[in-house]
Amino acid sequence: MPKATERDQAVEVQSEEHLPTVLRKKDILLSVRDIHKSFGSNDVLKGISLDLRPGEVLALIGGNGAGKSTLMKIIMGIYSPDSGEVLIDNQKVDVSNPKVALAHSIYMVPQEPMLFPNMTVRENVTIGFDAKQADLDRELESVMDEIGWHLDLERKASTLSIAEQGMVEILRGMMRHSEILILDEPTSALTFDEVSALFKVINGLREKNIGIIYITHRLAEVFQISTSVSILRDGIVTMQGPTKDFTREDLVKGLLPPNAGIVKETAAKEARAIDYSAEPVLELQNFSGYGFKDVSLKVYPGEIVGLAGVIGAGRTEMATTIFGRDKVLGGKVLLDGKDITGLSTRAVISAGVNYVPEDRARDGLFRIRDVEENTTSALLAGSALGKAFLNVKEANRVADGYVKNFRTRVTGLEQEVGGLSGGNQQKIVIGRAFATAPRLVILDEPTRGIDAAARGDVYAVLQELRETGVSILLISSDMEEIVELADRALTMFQGRINGEFAKDQITQDNLMSASFGVTKEARSA
Repeated sequence: MPKATERDQAVEVQSEEHLPTVLRKKDILLSVRDIHKSFGSNDVLKGISLDLRPGEVLALIGGNGAGKSTLMKIIMGIYSPDSGEVLIDNQKVDVSNPKVALAHSIYMVPQEPMLFPNMTVRENVTIGFDAKQADLDRELESVMDEIGWHLDLERKASTLSIAEQGMVEILRGMMRHSEILILDEPTSALTFDEVSALFKVINGLREKNIGIIYITHRLAEVFQISTSVSILRDGIVTMQGPTKDFTREDLVKGLLPPNAGIVKETAAKEARAIDYSAEPVLELQNFSGYGFKDVSLKVYPGEIVGLAGVIGAGRTEMATTIFGRDKVLGGKVLLDGKDITGLSTRAVISAGVNYVPEDRARDGLFRIRDVEENTTSALLAGSALGKAFLNVKEANRVADGYVKNFRTRVTGLEQEVGGLSGGNQQKIVIGRAFATAPRLVILDEPTRGIDAAARGDVYAVLQELRETGVSILLISSDMEEIVELADRALTMFQGRINGEFAKDQITQDNLMSASFGVTKEARSA
């Protein structure tokens, strides 16, 4: 493979020949051999093999659902593999629980900080140690001096920003003198200066023989900090080797499915007749909130706009802010030209916007209530069903209509939704959103966790609904889904819109590249 052309802009990473002699040994700190893991009929890992050596920074990249998190949870003892081996220092180890992983000097810094909110920074970092507090305090101060990060140790964790919480998690790992350190998206909430400080620390840890698995969606970081790279796609390793042997184009190719070329050829369907001279149904003007900034976009009548991006890009945060769940920090939201910025969720629904959340189990369903109640619950604030009391006859008519139109398999409207399959639960959630007769629906990962047959049903439903003039903003990590459904596609990267594609430009290659921050200009540079 050709060498990386972006290295002139990267942070200097030592090549192996410049490492101390002890680090040039081929001893392996950690190996996973032929790891398989399934959840029900879903094969998540299909024979993963990886090695981590002393002083190595192994960049692990892959799209959402590639299996990265599952593999790390197996290494940490949170999950057990169905088959395969984990070896530490060339010895097979039964990592049956996180205590075993910690005992073997493995520590994972999670992407989402897991701190005790009512405890201080000091308490969160030093909890679980047997040493005297005074000794721990001295070591903690030394670690912070080394990193260049200084936090008020008496602050409660609940007062920390996301970036500060991430710093505390990294301090936890460093205080435990881990020989194998797993960093899951460690820079997702850090400033430029904090990222530079972290990279300095990582290079220092390499000098101490620590092996680091560095999970990232930012391809630029792969070239900035890693010595080797492995790409996961659909539960298999598609590429691996020294970072210097790869370009960004190579990494994107490894992230794409083998049939991406076929999809490209069949995806260039004739664009639907969208009237782009009409007033947009939804318009965001320099819209900003927690996790995204200065987003401007338009969705036109009857249009499906796909929004691609990786976890942490800011897509869900933008959706929930539009929907009135989170605070607006700047800009405007216009619905049919009317300013609905910062309205409550109830007011946003009344205005004509509804939202299907990413996590239906947590945010989308009343699991112990029946099909009818789940389908019509969004109408209780005021409609033909009545403001305070349900019109039972009308509720039955609405729920029965969506069950039949969506081909939802239920024993009756009185069946509890918790007993339905994932695909049928998703149809209920989507039906509830459309039952409010919205002008626009935001669908966040609408086919996540459902089987192929249910996915086809959902696709057919969306195609039928948009024929009625309803507009859809489709947030999806499934690039093929956006290729299949979208009239136009946008990509988000690090909280901003960084790409827009007309129907004939919507390919998995274009979407994947832009989602990882690789624009056409960057790729040709």
